[in-house]
Amino acid sequence: MDAGYPEPGEVGIRIPPHLKQERFRDGFRHGLRGGQLDKAIHMRLSFREGYRAAKIYLRQLRRSRGILDFPARWRVRIRNA
Repeated sequence: MDAGYPEPGEVGIRIPPHLKQERFRDGFRHGLRGGQLDKAIHMRLSFREGYRAAKIYLRQLRRSRGILDFPARWRVRIRNA
């Protein structure tokens, strides 16, 4: 079942003319679904730019709805003397 994710044009994101539109949209959808860049096809410029646009869009959406960023994970090193 599809969750009804928006397309880049629906949220005001313009696809640059030098990028492949379909690959940009695939990257945008992948980023909205929470996917990771772990395959060779994900390393293409158009896909990465769409993925990046989705992550920036999600961050702005969370902030506009009052959802704060999750706290950073800190690594604590304890030394025993």
